[in-house]
Amino acid sequence: MYNKGELIFLLEDRFNKYNQPNFIPNDPISIPHYFNRKQDIEISGFFAAILAWGQRVTIIKKCRELMTRMDNAPYDFIQQHQESDLKILLGFKHRTFNDTDLLYLVYFLQQYYSTHHSLEAAFTGNGTILNQKERLIHFFDTVFGLPEAPRRTCKHISTPARKSACKRINMYLRWMVRRDDMGVDFGIWQNIKPADLICPCDVHVGRVARKLGLITRAQTDWETATELTRHLQQFDPNDPVKYDFALFGLGIEEKF
Repeated sequence: MYNKGELIFLLEDRFNKYNQPNFIPNDPISIPHYFNRKQDIEISGFFAAILAWGQRVTIIKKCRELMTRMDNAPYDFIQQHQESDLKILLGFKHRTFNDTDLLYLVYFLQQYYSTHHSLEAAFTGNGTILNQKERLIHFFDTVFGLPEAPRRTCKHISTPARKSACKRINMYLRWMVRRDDMGVDFGIWQNIKPADLICPCDVHVGRVARKLGLITRAQTDWETATELTRHLQQFDPNDPVKYDFALFGLGIEEKF
């Protein structure tokens, strides 16, 4: 077991090692890095996050395919497409995510961006939702609040209301909210603070965190993700999820 000094040294060392521009090309975050416009980053990042399931090489390949189908202009496609344009999306599939799911999310985004400038408001509402758990619940309810929402699509976006750790959505929020000088995360959202974020927690991160004594729960659920974040706040209360880089790198790259 590491003492606190050894643990902070390990986490800071690996954070600095993996929070580098050379991290980008081999990670799904590379998809929104193809774009400069805020809405393109939001939309491409949203799809890259919810499709981040399986091998990273495959995830990136499928995300690039999806962006190509959208003419590599996702915001313009979302806003301006006609019904006939949607044929290009038919047949898209990644694991259990298929074109039914894709077509609904495109429809939702079209409806959403017709009245909102940024996807951030789907989490924060009118600005009064300050609890991160409630933000994620609000986002899920917003996405699936339309009567056309297929029940099958709900499984592709997690919610704390179902006790999920919400790894992919928390990862997406890290991308959009965190900001530093290294240029990996985007930091384009202003109404959610990095200190509010919950650390993305999946099987790999959970395994490393348990070995390091950062979590004690056996299962990987919302309570586990918040427990991990509370421990990481001891090392950096203003930016606890920066250590996602360290835990991910130790788990995936170093097989810690």
